[in-house]
Amino acid sequence: MNNKHKKELSNAIPASVQTEAALPRMSKSARIAELNLNTARISERPRTTIPGTVDELIPSRRPNQVDKAQISIEGAHGYRDFRIENSLTDEHGDEVKLKKGAHVEITVTAEDAWDTIDPAHKSTV
Repeated sequence: MNNKHKKELSNAIPASVQTEAALPRMSKSARIAELNLNTARISERPRTTIPGTVDELIPSRRPNQVDKAQISIEGAHGYRDFRIENSLTDEHGDEVKLKKGAHVEITVTAEDAWDTIDPAHKSTV
């Protein structure tokens, strides 16, 4: 085989590598900042929705306090309970209360400080 032909093949740079090399070098934090500045991008906070059931209604000890509703959710580590005030507002602005045994959906939304999680600091719940 011709040695000149081998050198030409080994010196050839794929087009995708050439186009990537033509772009200015940028750190990861600079790329993230650039994405955050892009107004055309819709920026939504990460969130998840978990199904649950109203397990118990807990009356308040004082008349001026709101009753609480205990909501059970089934997760990877068994059942978890949440207690929230049993004073909610529906889509029409009317005050409503949860009933025992009602099926609910709990939506958890991340705050700005928790949008990105360092994999070394992940914890299991």
